Amino acid sequence: MARLSDLRDRDVINVSDGKRLGIISDVDLDLENGKIRAIILPGASGFMGVIGRKNDLVVPWEKVVKIGVDTILVDLPHETPQA
Repeated sequence: MARLSDLRDRDVINVSDGKRLGIISDVDLDLENGKIRAIILPGASGFMGVIGRKNDLVVPWEKVVKIGVDTILVDLPHETPQA
């Protein structure tokens, strides 16, 4: 069993190209059914991380391939890295 707080410390890697997408900043929950709908990664920051921020990357839960000790593998064929 894993806690949501434990997931926030793991790198998210895209298995389609091997690139690091970032670290989970939030999750989208389906409270009626008690399920995770998606994991959310922060968008890329602007100049020095303070000016502007692009849209967050929402990864549907169905795209999560494997949750490991240090990383979470996802399969997003056409995504670009956020970090």
